[in-house]
Amino acid sequence: MKEAAIERVVLITGAASGIGASTARRLAAPGTALVLTTRANAEGLDAVAADAGAAGAVVMTRLADLTEPEVAADLVALAIERFGRLDQLVSNAGRAQKARFGDIGTADITAAVALNALPFAALATAALSALEASDWGRVVAVSSFVAHDIGINNTLFPATAAGKGALEALARNLAFQLAPRGVTVNCVAPGFTRKDGGHAALAPTAWEAAARATPSGRIAEPADIAAAIAFLLSREARHVTGQILRVDGGLSLL
Repeated sequence: MKEAAIERVVLITGAASGIGASTARRLAAPGTALVLTTRANAEGLDAVAADAGAAGAVVMTRLADLTEPEVAADLVALAIERFGRLDQLVSNAGRAQKARFGDIGTADITAAVALNALPFAALATAALSALEASDWGRVVAVSSFVAHDIGINNTLFPATAAGKGALEALARNLAFQLAPRGVTVNCVAPGFTRKDGGHAALAPTAWEAAARATPSGRIAEPADIAAAIAFLLSREARHVTGQILRVDGGLSLL
């Protein structure tokens, strides 16, 4: 069977599980090329790639630690070498750290910024020319409700909030810079979202409490967040840029 012409090339970080995996599976279709990366979960990444390929997407995978210098630039270069262009970025890799002042130090805050914000800046910088050249340029960064809502369920994430807040500030500045070129840049800020096994930042009882604290009465599934990301990547979202879309079941109403 003849391979469909590629209409867009999308790079997704943190693609082996959770929101990143769900986004890859949602976007997978004939005419879409996916560059999927994660730091260490090769088994999970291979499973996502297999599903995406079965749905008709062309898939390339790489294990990469985006906190390492030059890795972001290398990933972008690999995508362009393989497909001839790069149209869209989904910056999803990150990690939540539950803590209180007195339990964290400047090293924790520095690490949170390095993990949650700096890879986005490096990817966007490396992909700048490719995004500007695309007729379907889109960037979506996955933030978190913790950058906005403090003390839900008496739970604090100060280092993560600093990292995600920096991410949002970078994204909004990039949105302004790229708007004249027709490239949109937005953030999605999930509320409490179900994690894959081994990735939860909260104990099971805390997740139950989080569901009760959310006005919708439940925590989000990764597919809920992936749906919002897919919209912001769509051609229909061409006039939406510089926004922070809260997908939180109403937490922002509290």
